[in-house]
Amino acid sequence: MTIHTVVMIPGDGIGPEVTAAAERVLKAADAPVRFIERHAGIAALDRGENDVLPLSTVDAIREHGVALKGPCTTPIGGGFGSVNVALRKKLSLYASIRPVRSLPGVKTRFENVDLVIVRENTEGLYSGIENQITDDVVVSMKVATRDSCERIARWAFRYAVHRGRNKVTAFHKANIMKLSDGLFINEAKKVYEEEYPNIKYEEVIIDAACMRLVTDPTQFDMLLCENLYGDIISDLCAGLVGGLGCTPGANIGDVDAVFEAVHGSAPDIAGQDKANPLAVIMSAAMMLNHIGTTRKDTAALESAGRVRDAYNLALTEGQKTRDLGGELSCSGFADAVIDRLKTATAPVGN
Repeated sequence: MTIHTVVMIPGDGIGPEVTAAAERVLKAADAPVRFIERHAGIAALDRGENDVLPLSTVDAIREHGVALKGPCTTPIGGGFGSVNVALRKKLSLYASIRPVRSLPGVKTRFENVDLVIVRENTEGLYSGIENQITDDVVVSMKVATRDSCERIARWAFRYAVHRGRNKVTAFHKANIMKLSDGLFINEAKKVYEEEYPNIKYEEVIIDAACMRLVTDPTQFDMLLCENLYGDIISDLCAGLVGGLGCTPGANIGDVDAVFEAVHGSAPDIAGQDKANPLAVIMSAAMMLNHIGTTRKDTAALESAGRVRDAYNLALTEGQKTRDLGGELSCSGFADAVIDRLKTATAPVGN
């Protein structure tokens, strides 16, 4: 059996706890991976690094191609820049994927939610290109390039075919930002018409799309967004299924991929064994599926299926952390998932 080396970035705050829980689950599932630890964020500074994203961490991901990452703190209104943004730029992780699905045992306002948000990860306002013109004037640049718009559109349609999805909806504000958002939807429409006419395609203005999402999310399938819209919509959609503790995330490029819990570092509960590790466990299952698919490793696909089936079974049986209405600790939820791995028989690659 091939063992794949994965870079583990524990992150800040609750990061080390939730990533440790995920690592325990993968070990119990006999996942064909081994972890090497590298650091980013405040954790890197605490270890004497002079950068929140050390070159040694970036180089390790480049060497091994895959990383599992915990949350890293980003100061608001000052301080150092986002580790996530820096990682995406340095490794050209241009596609953010956020599956959002209703989970068994997690009751919300909606049922049968099954969405995938595909977000362009490198351009737009979210990339943080800002200049102070005078003491009282700041300019923030929204950059869109044809190549990047076309690349993310093609990635989304290719994913739709591979995963058996039926429709791609492009969210935009091209009625106001006619050039940047206009370029985004024009390239998406071109890819649809020339290469994927069998996939349904529609375009919806972002504010109307938000209203439709919270009215009836089942009318959507895959959501294609530029960077800032995708960041906001991803969190909105997480709220439809129980919150950020219930949604995994991936940042994928042509070569490298980083999988991560998308919630914050929650320093107020760090070290108290209170955090919900579900999102990073789900992200680890996505990672195994990615390894299995891209490296043609059946063992990784089987492990992904077992992990997914085990956490679904745990939730079905009421094994939940406090944020979801249960009583389990972070390590306790990991124990519950591990206990159910013994009977998990999920289909490969689901």
